[in-house]
Amino acid sequence: MQLLSVASEIYPLIKTGGLADVTGALPAALAGEGVATRTLVPGYPAVIARIGKAKVVRRYEALFGVTATVLAARVDGLDLLVLDAPDFFAREGGPYGDHAGNDWGDNWRRFAALSRVGSDLAADGVKGWRPDAVHVHDWQAALTAAYMRFGPAHAVPKIVTIHNLAFQGRYAADVFGQLGLPPEAWGMDGVEYYGGVGYLKAGLVSADAITTVSPTYAEEIRSPVHGMGLDGLINGRVERLHGILNGVDTAIWNPADDVLIPKAFSGRALTGRGVNRRALEQQFGLDADGSPIFIIVSRLTWQKGMDLTVDALDHLVGLGAKLALLGSGDHPLEGAFLGAADRHRGRIGVRIGYDEPLSHLMQAGGDAILIPSRFEPCGLTQLYGLRYGCLPVVARVGGLADTVIDANAAAVAAGAATGFVFAPSDPLALHGAIARTVRLHRDRPVWQAMQRAAMRTDVSWGQSAARYAALYRSLLTATA
Repeated sequence: MQLLSVASEIYPLIKTGGLADVTGALPAALAGEGVATRTLVPGYPAVIARIGKAKVVRRYEALFGVTATVLAARVDGLDLLVLDAPDFFAREGGPYGDHAGNDWGDNWRRFAALSRVGSDLAADGVKGWRPDAVHVHDWQAALTAAYMRFGPAHAVPKIVTIHNLAFQGRYAADVFGQLGLPPEAWGMDGVEYYGGVGYLKAGLVSADAITTVSPTYAEEIRSPVHGMGLDGLINGRVERLHGILNGVDTAIWNPADDVLIPKAFSGRALTGRGVNRRALEQQFGLDADGSPIFIIVSRLTWQKGMDLTVDALDHLVGLGAKLALLGSGDHPLEGAFLGAADRHRGRIGVRIGYDEPLSHLMQAGGDAILIPSRFEPCGLTQLYGLRYGCLPVVARVGGLADTVIDANAAAVAAGAATGFVFAPSDPLALHGAIARTVRLHRDRPVWQAMQRAAMRTDVSWGQSAARYAALYRSLLTATA
């Protein structure tokens, strides 16, 4: 089976978050299910630099007013189709905005172009190749499904995955006339959304199947609390909704042979974690003692509960624990964490930004990873934590609830506990979870038993890739 994936980022070429990890790891897992994936991504400078000399397989003289080509390349085992449109993508800054964090003013046009090319490839393919189904990711690619629905590729199965419903790609109504869609695409059953244009909404009403990245999140987004204004639409299409849990690339995230950490280790030989712990303390200027090290690897935003974390830092230090944080986001939160690090030197260390090798060290040397999100479609950092024996301390939402077994008395006695789960996402519950973690850390036999249970957890793509493959084939059967 031939699958076209359309996404705005893919690891290891371009990454701002978990979306890239998913689109980068899923193709290899699908290959084991007999699904061959080619991924269409924008030709950002980092992508063009990685693909080197590539074959031109499609040309556009006027793609939303600019010249563009589609390049075919293979990089790190990934079969890629790259939309090389320098006017849209050859910019300094991030994929979605400038260095100051401001969105590019023409994002509506940039990602409409990506989606239009995705639809063209769905209809015509390239020489010797045409997809049997098209799988698009988040709002940046969701318009692909609408272009397909109202164009020649309408019969090709269309799957739209919601990685985070909070980001929807909403623009003013005057954008519609420039999208190249027929008049009948405007309306409640098309791209119109509260008087404007909604890219994700357009994808959801056009999709043959809608997936989210965890079963619990699939249920949560049916409610007004988590539906972000789209719960009515989602409930109206609930028979097409599937919650399929994300996995991780267990070749890249493998403590037994991770070249990015000082000392490899396994669940049967946890002593190697001590070397990584000391390296982590040195990296963040933390006191070298036996107290538990909490880590955070996150965007510093309200969604991630980072404001709650700031308010809990004095409590955490007061319990004798330490914190190492790697992340960036809202400037007030960045300042608050840096201020706490200055106030609690030796107990709190902060790095603003993102560093892939450092994130591996943090999972390999930290004791517990703190994820107090208000909502979390899936989350990947808790999966990395499980893989490395860095026990997750998580809010009971979305994929966090689906992947971590709380250390209640029954689960601990049964040897099944893999972390700490709390609810609701508020200061009192967070304080209690931190205290429970610190207290149980003192019981070394129980703590190490939990680490081993966590490291035995299957966080691979195996089961989820099988579910995706089955979904694709069911759609092909339905349209045959």
